Amino acid sequence: MPRDHHRPVHFTDAEFAALQGGEDPAVVNRVAHETANALLHRVREDPDPAVVERLVTYTDVHGIDAIAELWARVGAHTLPGALWRVYLVRTVIRQNPEEIAYLFERGTERIGTIDQAVAGAEQPTGPAEILTLADRILHGLYTGDFAVALDRGAAFCRLTAAGATAVADDADLTAGERASELTTRALRLSELAADLTEAAALWRRDSLD
Repeated sequence: MPRDHHRPVHFTDAEFAALQGGEDPAVVNRVAHETANALLHRVREDPDPAVVERLVTYTDVHGIDAIAELWARVGAHTLPGALWRVYLVRTVIRQNPEEIAYLFERGTERIGTIDQAVAGAEQPTGPAEILTLADRILHGLYTGDFAVALDRGAAFCRLTAAGATAVADDADLTAGERASELTTRALRLSELAADLTEAAALWRRDSLD
C-alpha cells in the first residue's frame, strides 16, 4: 500500500511500549516497517550529505541497541530486517577491525569467486580498508543502488565466513575452543549473507517492504 513518506511518523503510548519491550508483535512489526520506510525514502529523495553521515555513524554515538529496538525483531527478508543486518555488519566490523580484516583476507584467499570484486574492499585489506568498506556499504543504502549495497554486504559476509572457517581449520588441533568459536561465527556470517542476498533480490522485484 502506498505511503506518504513526507508525513511524520507519530507513535502512540502503546507503540512506545512496544519499542521498549512490549508484547504486541503487531505493533512492533508495524512501527518497524513504518520507520524503515519513512527514513529510507526521505533520505534517498534528498540525500543531504550531513544527514547521511549522521545516519551512517548513528550507532557510534547511540549504540546498536537503539537500532535493534526498532528493527531487529522483524523478519530478515523485510526492509527493516535488511537495514538492521547492515547496521549489525558495520558494528561487528568496528568492534574488531584488525581481526575482521584478517578473516576477510583469508576468505579472499580461500574462495575464488567474484565476491571480492562485489564487496569492493581496497587491496590489500587492512583494518583501515575494512572500516572504510563498512561505511561505504551503509552509505550505499541511502545514496546509491540499494540492492547493490545489500549485495556488497552479503559478499563481505561470505568472504569473512570463509576466512573464519579457514582459521578454525588451522586451530582445530591446537585450540579447539577458538576453532569452535570461529565456526559459530562463520555460520552466523553465512546466514547474514543469505539474508542480505535474498533482500537484494526482493528489492529488485519491488517486493522488499
